Amino acid sequence: MKMKIKLLLIIILLAAASMYYYVTIPAVNIHSSGFWMFIISLVIVLTLLLSIKYIRRGDSFREVKPLKIGFVTASLLLIIYVIGGVLSSPIVNAKKYHELLPVQEGTFTEDIAEVNYNEIPLLDKSSATLLGNRKMGSLIDMVSQFEVSSLYTQINYQGKPVRVTPLVYASPIKWLTNMKEGIPAYIMIDMTTQDTECVRLPEGGYIKYSQAEYFNRNIYRHLRFRYPTFIFDQLSFEIDEEGTPYWICPVKKFNIGLFGGETIGKVVLCNAVTGETFCYDIADCPQWVDSVYSANLLIQLYDYYGVYMNGFFNSILSQKGCLQTTDGYNYLAMEDDVWVYTGITSVSGDESNVGFVLMNQRTMEAKYYSCPGAEEYSAMNSAEGQVQNLGYHSTFPLLLNVANEPTYFMALKDDAGLVKKYAMVNIKKYQNVAIGDTVAECEKAYIGLLKTNGISSGPVSVGEKQTGIIETIAPVVSEGNSHYYVVLNGKDLIFDVLVSEFPGIIRYKEGDRITIEYIAGEKVQTVTGLQ
Repeated sequence: MKMKIKLLLIIILLAAASMYYYVTIPAVNIHSSGFWMFIISLVIVLTLLLSIKYIRRGDSFREVKPLKIGFVTASLLLIIYVIGGVLSSPIVNAKKYHELLPVQEGTFTEDIAEVNYNEIPLLDKSSATLLGNRKMGSLIDMVSQFEVSSLYTQINYQGKPVRVTPLVYASPIKWLTNMKEGIPAYIMIDMTTQDTECVRLPEGGYIKYSQAEYFNRNIYRHLRFRYPTFIFDQLSFEIDEEGTPYWICPVKKFNIGLFGGETIGKVVLCNAVTGETFCYDIADCPQWVDSVYSANLLIQLYDYYGVYMNGFFNSILSQKGCLQTTDGYNYLAMEDDVWVYTGITSVSGDESNVGFVLMNQRTMEAKYYSCPGAEEYSAMNSAEGQVQNLGYHSTFPLLLNVANEPTYFMALKDDAGLVKKYAMVNIKKYQNVAIGDTVAECEKAYIGLLKTNGISSGPVSVGEKQTGIIETIAPVVSEGNSHYYVVLNGKDLIFDVLVSEFPGIIRYKEGDRITIEYIAGEKVQTVTGLQ
């Protein structure tokens, strides 16, 4: 009878351990904190089960051998775990943390080509989410069964920046009624044109492996059963050049002690339709893959590089030479890769940057560019100040090369999240702000500012030029801004002069001679310079 009870207890313990493992799916790896907690918990539970009969008899702790062994074992495991954590920390490994990310010095005008409008992602993630939800609402046959995932991974697809995200089941009931086939489509948003497409998979092709599944087809559980020892970092959803959906699953590599110095050592690609997996070393990762290193991981690695360059205690006390990334980032498409951009500032928290860094999401290559200037949020406030009467809000800036000048580019959105205008702000002199209804118009106005203020280091084009006698000059107010409309003798063109940019226009009157540099438009010509 006692043997049957023991056997039953063992079966219950194994069943409970199996259920715990199935739900939490920790990696069987000494670098996994979850695995240590699983083993320690298992030792404690097993110890209690084996000690029940002794405890019921009233035996003292010293007399209960299983309890003593279990207590010592659990204590030793916990001590090893704590010591391993301390020895993995920056307190004793500041130099190693500093060296995790090799950083090269870059030359801005050589490394970053001048702006190409076909490669500028005009939307941020929140705007993409808005477009994706609107598109989903128009799909009558799917909107009641599926929703759009919040992932929205930014990738380069066939030479253009896009965001892609899968659909997910709208509820557990919708999962139950659709799980046999799977998820039929994903959303793709062109970040340059804002075109939004629901890409339906070929007949018979459904996304069967995703984060929206509950049991064995859940992507995390599917990966765990195939790779029980791998510790995965943040997963991303991508498509290859043929549009086939994949899960990009980076595998963590611990370079410092038991738990410290995380980078990526391998990457697993999982076909979201078939579940087939492929494991690559980082150096062999296919070119079409963009998101091996997450933006958060790269930013953390640069912070290690900047903060610990002179040791741990310096980072706490004098903080001499300590640098850190700013509170935000964006993406830049270069050479068929996606690079994370963020500004670099001192740890003192001032409102200026000492430079910026670009980090490759596929290779971890990092390039630092020395460029003292405005911190991103200062530039955003400067842009918003130009349209404060309209109440528009700026997106986090994107770094562009405009006329060989490092330039912040941002979209200006209304309260509904719709992009209404665009802004360019010079990084070195963030008071120089150009606004435009289109990207091309914004750039031309910005180039005009560069020339007018003598900022540009090279030749710039400011459009066309007209010289003549003023026939008519009239003040107007447009969207809360003061303008002067000017017509020259013998010319059919109407020139639009923004007073905030060219206050000297108020000195002119009819009959005065003037030279106007301008950008050609359909109804009015936007003035970029006065002489």
